[in-house]
Amino acid sequence: MPSDQNVDGVVEMMLDATQQYTIALNDERLFGWHASLFPTGRSGMYKIVFGDWRNNRKDDPMQVVSGAMGRELVHYQAPDSEILNNEMAQFINWFNAIMDIDPVLKAGLAHLWFVTIHPFDDGNGRIARAITDMQLARADESAQRFYSMSTQIRLERNAYYEMLERTQKGSLDVTEWLEWFLSCYDRALSNTDQTLSTVMQKANFWESPATENINNRQKLMLNKLLDGFDGKLSSSKWAKITKCSQDTAGRDITDLIERGLLIKEEAGGRSTSYVLVKG
Repeated sequence: MPSDQNVDGVVEMMLDATQQYTIALNDERLFGWHASLFPTGRSGMYKIVFGDWRNNRKDDPMQVVSGAMGRELVHYQAPDSEILNNEMAQFINWFNAIMDIDPVLKAGLAHLWFVTIHPFDDGNGRIARAITDMQLARADESAQRFYSMSTQIRLERNAYYEMLERTQKGSLDVTEWLEWFLSCYDRALSNTDQTLSTVMQKANFWESPATENINNRQKLMLNKLLDGFDGKLSSSKWAKITKCSQDTAGRDITDLIERGLLIKEEAGGRSTSYVLVKG
């Protein structure tokens, strides 16, 4: 199945940002990222400016709004397009400069500054997240990414948008924003620890001799159990998910019980269910 162009664009941008984190940021690199997000030059049905900053001279100001037509709620008003060259030049010079500031704090400031300038017609949030992960790669001095601030921000997008709006409409004090950013960063690291722990548990499980020569149906269902099966696993659910007969499901389950990988839960009869044997 061919991949989605939008997904390809995000992946391409994030790989460039994090794998090439030592390369300076400049206009052309940002334009390239933007073009990778919108290869057709359109955002949905609308034609947008790409390969350049937004040009809203006819309909400035650029506003972030929500709500029905005639009852729009303005969340943020971006700088007019005529000053974008100067605004972005200042931002890029600051981002590339070596300065006496904690690099993680700089990532938080860079994200806020970029989305506040809002230099593109669309895609500003995605590019801001790429810039954030690029700066965090600089902070780690490594292209190896074991956590993703971009993913964590997406997971917390409601709180993110609320904090962003409150900061942009407030004073020049960004303390609250940085406190939220650092908390989000901490949760990104914690979630990665949990993910790595799960990966190690799965790796250890599949190294067991008991898993040798099992069939594809059994591999599928064991992986579902390792990932956290939703509800109780019965033979009928096994048959439905693996698209096999009830008898085949029963044989698959019995084989795994004999291998010491599954165990029948205490409740029997029609409510019989099965769980992994804890290592």
